Amino acid sequence: MSAWILPDHIADVLPSEARHIEELRRGFLDTARSYGYELVIPPLLEHLDSLLTGSGEALDLQTFKLVDQLSGRSMGLRADTTQQVARIDAHLLNRQGVTRLCYCGPVLHAKPDKPHATREPLQFGSEIYGHSGVEADVEILTLAKECLEAAGVTDFTTDVADVRIVRRLLDGVEVAPAVLRDLHAALARKDSAEIGRLTRAFPESQREGLRALPHLYGDIEVLKDAQQALGLVPGISGLLGELKRFASLLDASRLSFDLADLRGYSYYSGIRFAMFVPGGSDALVRGGRYDEVGSVFGRNRPAVGFSLDVKQIACVTPDRDLRAAIRAPWLESAAANDAIAALRRRGETVVCVLPGCESKVDEFNCDRELVEVSGQWIVRAIKPTEI
Repeated sequence: MSAWILPDHIADVLPSEARHIEELRRGFLDTARSYGYELVIPPLLEHLDSLLTGSGEALDLQTFKLVDQLSGRSMGLRADTTQQVARIDAHLLNRQGVTRLCYCGPVLHAKPDKPHATREPLQFGSEIYGHSGVEADVEILTLAKECLEAAGVTDFTTDVADVRIVRRLLDGVEVAPAVLRDLHAALARKDSAEIGRLTRAFPESQREGLRALPHLYGDIEVLKDAQQALGLVPGISGLLGELKRFASLLDASRLSFDLADLRGYSYYSGIRFAMFVPGGSDALVRGGRYDEVGSVFGRNRPAVGFSLDVKQIACVTPDRDLRAAIRAPWLESAAANDAIAALRRRGETVVCVLPGCESKVDEFNCDRELVEVSGQWIVRAIKPTEI
């Protein structure tokens, strides 16, 4: 095999795409900073028991594993960053009030998580620790929305669900693990007949509530239907009221609800959301509340956040304009070099043409040039025919 061939689902990022991705990354971090989120940079490599503690089987299967040559302990290359940020909040910061953190860095997947996906996403995320109210959920969703809009994605919808509804419907019901697994699958398929078969022995109100769930999807009016169908089950009215308040604090016209959606059931602990562009089958952003994420680190406090793959966002956003640049000759001239240095200090990009070799620059628009006029170095526009 040729040395230049990369592993499957691993690819180099060439200048044009790299510039696009980097500008998106900077925009996301700047947007998070404008909300008061502090940047953390967890390590790519960690002890396996820390990296996978409480994360579940799915993340375990996605994690590359190796042995540390210094300690002999098992190590892992992170497949997700949320566990690491929870560890930082719990053990390194250990603050008592609200903590807002953001991050952006590569993660590695042992297998692609969907067809044609990269195994090296560039994961950006933001998280709030220490606030259990719906206000934190609203802030996280609003920040995710502004990140997409800053990237140039303005036509998207947000699907909302709440895993507590199914959990409340199952409160007090003894369910064998195999039956629970089948019930989750039937809810995901919206298979009312199978749900009816699996819940024959359930109390009537809970059985009818579970059978109603596959039909409870759509716009904000679905919450009224849910109140009629599920309101007799203890605790459900309060959850529906929280969803209504959540929607009232946002643009409800861009929200859809699916009360049978159980994606992330074992991970999320409350409201969860996913953002899609029209015609897209894969969510651009996923997020929600996961209050138990810090418990494995000995500090179980409220947490809500979202994450996205910057590379995926780059594929659905408009190309960026080339950065304007100045073309300059390469000269052994102190005056010319001083002029070039002064331009660069002002934030200009100056591309020097090396002797005997015209520069090939695809990622900059050299629309001006540095020239000497009457002993002074000045910048002048390049005529279109000269570019």
